[in-house]
Amino acid sequence: MKNSSLLLACYVLIFLSCSTKKSENTLTKEEIEDGWELLFDGKTTNNWKTFNGGAVTGWKVINGELHNSGVGTDHGGDIITKKQYTNFELYLEWKVAPESNSGIFYHVQEGLTDAIYESAPEYQLIDDNGWPDKLEAWQHSGANYGMNAPKNAKLKPINEWNTTRVIVNGPHVEHWLNGSLVVEYELWTDQWLQNKAASKWADTPDYGMAKTGHIGLQDHGGLTMFRNIKIREL
Repeated sequence: MKNSSLLLACYVLIFLSCSTKKSENTLTKEEIEDGWELLFDGKTTNNWKTFNGGAVTGWKVINGELHNSGVGTDHGGDIITKKQYTNFELYLEWKVAPESNSGIFYHVQEGLTDAIYESAPEYQLIDDNGWPDKLEAWQHSGANYGMNAPKNAKLKPINEWNTTRVIVNGPHVEHWLNGSLVVEYELWTDQWLQNKAASKWADTPDYGMAKTGHIGLQDHGGLTMFRNIKIREL
């Protein structure tokens, strides 16, 4: 009888743990109350459009994951949110295929350039360990691409999901990777302008100057997968 009761208790604990597990691409009641909104529902790309273009093409929704077009002829190009954001906290989960890279952009402005990365700062995503060429410090995952190298960044193995948070509050920006703060900087300060002048963006006047804009995801060659993309305005 004692063993039966113990077994029943184990079954109850297993049931409760399974029943309370949060579904992917959903918001909890607490998250909704805190102002979070989903940017990807696990089924459609309704909240997105092509950068400098119209409807999303090339990107695919597979088993609740948003996949860029990867390697092949069906290249969809970079996508951006239909809505624009100024101050916000962005959360998403991602993983890249071997020898692939991508990026997350914020304050994206359309019509200024044909290249999304010339308009907006980029949170870098890349296969750090498997990339065939030597990477600069500012090319590693979590970097403010071309500007700020990540510190103490720890990537998950290639087949596991990484978590990213990007916080933008006025000029203050934070890049988080797998629970650690890896990059922090202040936009538009003298130091930021000096860094820009010494970087590959020296001759790109519109880079990083907007104070509001779209969130963007890059389709840069190679496969990147995203899920649980959500944002709250600050």
